[in-house]
Amino acid sequence: MAQRTVEINIVDRKLKVACPHGQETALLSAAHELSERLAKAKLGKTVSTPEQTLLMTALNLANDLLQTQQKLAAQEQENKEKIALLQSTIEQALAPINKKSA
Repeated sequence: MAQRTVEINIVDRKLKVACPHGQETALLSAAHELSERLAKAKLGKTVSTPEQTLLMTALNLANDLLQTQQKLAAQEQENKEKIALLQSTIEQALAPINKKSA
């Protein structure tokens, strides 16, 4: 896949990053989100070094990702159950029609 270089800005630091064509907007959005979270972490002053700030921000992002994945999996299971119930309801509703035509 072809790549291009995109300049991103994270906490007032400009970085050039290789990015697949068509993914530039997603990369810029991710960089913006990371920059905002790092800035908030710095304001909180709960961490003392840049490394700790990066680590805590990465952990928070990973936690958010895992929670979202769990919610998505639960929603997917719920949707599968609803589809199965709908299929069963449709089959039951069609059963008398199928018996008449048989």
